[in-house]
Amino acid sequence: MKHKVLNIGRLPAALLKRVSAHYELTSLSDQADPADFLAAHGGEFEAAITSAAVGISAAQLAALPALKVVSSFGVGLDKIDVAAATARGVAVGYTPDVLNDCVADTAFGLLLDVARRISEADRWVRTGAWPKGTFPLGRKVSGARLGLLGMGRIGRTIAQRAGGFDMAVRYHSRRVVADVPWTHEPSLMDLAKWADYLVVITAGGAGTRHLVNAEVLHALGPEGYIVNVARGSVIDESALVQSLQDKRIAGAGLDVFDDEPRIPEALFKLDNVVLLPHVASATRETRQAMADRVFDNLHGWFERGQLLSDAAEG
Repeated sequence: MKHKVLNIGRLPAALLKRVSAHYELTSLSDQADPADFLAAHGGEFEAAITSAAVGISAAQLAALPALKVVSSFGVGLDKIDVAAATARGVAVGYTPDVLNDCVADTAFGLLLDVARRISEADRWVRTGAWPKGTFPLGRKVSGARLGLLGMGRIGRTIAQRAGGFDMAVRYHSRRVVADVPWTHEPSLMDLAKWADYLVVITAGGAGTRHLVNAEVLHALGPEGYIVNVARGSVIDESALVQSLQDKRIAGAGLDVFDDEPRIPEALFKLDNVVLLPHVASATRETRQAMADRVFDNLHGWFERGQLLSDAAEG
């Protein structure tokens, strides 16, 4: 008999087809009443697949008493209680490393876009404004100071990219990262004061919620830019909107938001912000690699009792 797998997340069709070929797959979203379905059938499932954006709730974990493994599409773990799952003996797989390059590329794309006013200039040309005047100057990126909030796998990749732009790099994290050449800044406020560009690439969750607040944005200052390719919850969104409106910071490049896909309408009216629909890892190559890792984690657990990428091990 095939192992029973529950799909909780919003996942690519090709991945679901591949899982279905090897396992008995049921999608929770297909059920008329998901809670009633779990109450009646939750004990039948040994595995669950999900996405970082959806995760798996405490109630869902509790409703799956036979669960042995969760395989998640993405690196964010803020919507999965890994500690609670591990305590229950449930392994949690995720998809690190395979998306580092594309997220780092997007971070630099946003940084260049907002600093050199690329999207703004595109709108200016399309509206026929070019014959009527001169477009405002942008800000130089090469040789500038780059601050990173976070120095994990993706943070390192962004810092490496910065070398190609001859940027000075410093980072803030809870602990010094021993094997990197860049300077650790113990104070986020001091990092913001120092940086021309502050890139947010730290984990989401309660521990980092609104870590970037009005005071940090004020420290970044009217010549500073912020880029967020991590989680929208890390930045106090109302403080960010106010800072952009009042030009207390120069601009922002945002791929993530606090209540996706709902975005504060005030941001739509601002030229000093670039908005993306959470697509930092969204290339064909990377999404395929992520889907492969989800399957390989699931398959590895059932075949060998071992995940390829174990969230409990970081």
